[in-house]
Amino acid sequence: MTPRRAAASIGGPGPLEGDHLFSSYRRLFATPGAAAFTLAALPARMAISMFGVSVVIMVASLRDSYALAGSVSAVGLAATALLAPWIARRVDRYGQSRVAVPAALFSAAGAVALVICAGAGVPAWTLFAANMVAAATPNLGAMVRARWASLHRNRPDLLHTANALEQTIDELCFMTGPVIAAFLCTAVAPQAGLTVTIVLFVSGSLALAAQRRTEPTVHGVRERGRSPLRERGMLEIVVTFLFTGTVFGSVEVVTVAYAESLGHPSSAGVILGLFAGGSAVAGLAFGTLRMRGAVAARFLMCVAAMAVLIQPVLLAGNLWALAAVLFVAGLATAPTMITSMTLVHELVPSARINEGMTLTVTGLLIGVSAGASIGGWAVEAAGARAGYVTPAVAAGLALLAALIGFGPAVRRSRRAAAVGGARDEAEAAAGHGAAEQR
Repeated sequence: MTPRRAAASIGGPGPLEGDHLFSSYRRLFATPGAAAFTLAALPARMAISMFGVSVVIMVASLRDSYALAGSVSAVGLAATALLAPWIARRVDRYGQSRVAVPAALFSAAGAVALVICAGAGVPAWTLFAANMVAAATPNLGAMVRARWASLHRNRPDLLHTANALEQTIDELCFMTGPVIAAFLCTAVAPQAGLTVTIVLFVSGSLALAAQRRTEPTVHGVRERGRSPLRERGMLEIVVTFLFTGTVFGSVEVVTVAYAESLGHPSSAGVILGLFAGGSAVAGLAFGTLRMRGAVAARFLMCVAAMAVLIQPVLLAGNLWALAAVLFVAGLATAPTMITSMTLVHELVPSARINEGMTLTVTGLLIGVSAGASIGGWAVEAAGARAGYVTPAVAAGLALLAALIGFGPAVRRSRRAAAVGGARDEAEAAAGHGAAEQR
């Protein structure tokens, strides 16, 4: 997260409009229908956080092969990266309710097939095929964010708070969802985690689609219209998130390996929970701040804070130190994600907002997968402690991508502001001199 000093330089905490810190969130839910669509999508978003763990544990348990489980999961993630922008483009073109319902049912059918095939004596290729169908999920998080953007497009303060809320919900889901999935798969049955995931996903998707009065207006995007990636700055955001995802994926794998190497494998979940917890706490606090200045400048500050705060992980000599370092590093995550979504809203036309946000998340997912692979390779080649070089380097590359994309524009805007301020001062001085002469 961005440090307090950085937050102050971009506006800092403004006056709160209520009796306590989170009055901003009360204002947010004062909008008719806001609470309804937020709660409606929550089961489906929890299901998304449970899906990957459920698939890995189920396949590994029923087929006795972690290699097969990892391969099935990786193929599903790759399919999501390919299909998610395509589905989001249709959401922008036809509307959320018309696309989310059939897409959710199609994806659920693939997940049901995966549950059946995993426990049956069928060839392994059927698991890959079923998981590719299950990967055709609509991006519910992007749909909810699009509703906030539609409601508060002319209220940047409320839109900032809404993005903070959404990021905090994501963090909380990914803190608790995998734990619930693992418990169901191990304590109830290997198929239990994915079965519950299917129920939650379908019910949440249908409930969100039923909230018609807050559904964004369809703009009739042409099939071959301009891609959001052609908007200035969007490619750089996606690349930044590719490396950010690499940080997340590698931290997860390396932390598990490091905790196991010290003889405390169960502590890995607690440490990673603190990483996500730091992000959730910072996200809630960040949402109460009044933001001023260019969004691109805030984005650079947040990415820089993330790159700096992850570096001490190289010096953590024990699990206690690692937990503290990752909690502090987590403080940079949510503000970076929140500011990036605000920047996407600024760069991408409203007619393409679902596709724009989904492309950003897709970059993150690809990075998570790559980070997990690279982190695992680093652990095998150099040991668990040395594996933390992977997230440290990836965070630096994320900052480099952000600087390449937005550094020149921020410098130009600051020079223009300085020139404008000097001109205003000169005009004021000239006016004062003329008044004295008169």
